[in-house]
Amino acid sequence: MSKAVSLESGSIPLREIPGPFDLQATIESGQTYLWNRRDNNMFAGGAVHGGSAWYQTVVPPIDGVSTDSVVIELRQTDTELEWHASDDPIPLLTHLLRLDDDLNDIYAKLPSDSLITNAIDAFEGMRLVRDPPFVSLISFICSAQMRVSRIHQMQKRLAETYGQTVTADGEQFHVFPTSSELSTATEESLRDLKLGYRAPYVLDTAEMVARDEAHPEHAATQPYEQARSYLTQFTGVGNKVADCVLLFALGYLEAVPLDTWIQSAIEEHYPNCTGGTYAETSRAIRRQLGGELAGYAQTYVFYYLRSSD
Repeated sequence: MSKAVSLESGSIPLREIPGPFDLQATIESGQTYLWNRRDNNMFAGGAVHGGSAWYQTVVPPIDGVSTDSVVIELRQTDTELEWHASDDPIPLLTHLLRLDDDLNDIYAKLPSDSLITNAIDAFEGMRLVRDPPFVSLISFICSAQMRVSRIHQMQKRLAETYGQTVTADGEQFHVFPTSSELSTATEESLRDLKLGYRAPYVLDTAEMVARDEAHPEHAATQPYEQARSYLTQFTGVGNKVADCVLLFALGYLEAVPLDTWIQSAIEEHYPNCTGGTYAETSRAIRRQLGGELAGYAQTYVFYYLRSSD
């Protein structure tokens, strides 16, 4: 199915956003794979921040925020976020990029150890994202043992192959497929899209959601550890992937995905948090990184360490 829309233009003054904001660091730090760069240089660099590139996306409907797919083009200048969009994008951008987070207040509540302080200094203004849950779930199922650039390409191919098309001012955009659309795939076709061993995981998960057996957003009604357990029922989702979805889609700011970068940070900087099960290590590092805001500290540390490698 395809439809045509026209784009309107506008801007959000940076002074209206509480605390600093860095669009490039937020979108290219490995939290989200929903966006593309107009210049096709998405994830091409290492420690990226402070840029002025145009980013493009089609945001699928989000409960309580939007009822239709919305095309958005966005870039940051010295004074504003400039946008082109097929509908009023401000509620969507506020939701997706957490523009209502008071980042200075969050910084003040995080631990002031040298690793966190250095990470914030390097990428001041980076915010957590709040992606559509199904998009985030599929993205992080694809993330196992993958560079961010390849994860991003997988999501682009899924949208181009199975998603609907929106034509905006003569340019085609592809919407990330719904669970029903993605469930029409076959394992072979997904392998042809370079998903590898992740192909059956993606297909099984899409079929679970399409059959109404489980939905990632249902995790949001539960306490944190129960929510993480709920998400692990999806094929290919372990504790780390579940924590990514909780943090980058469902608003659990205490979630700390224990990937290899955070495990290295624990060994070198927080050895008192080492050992035990995933759940035990998770509880210890959450306390170390600021409790209810530990996910913010984690994301800065993750990006800082990955960019410094």
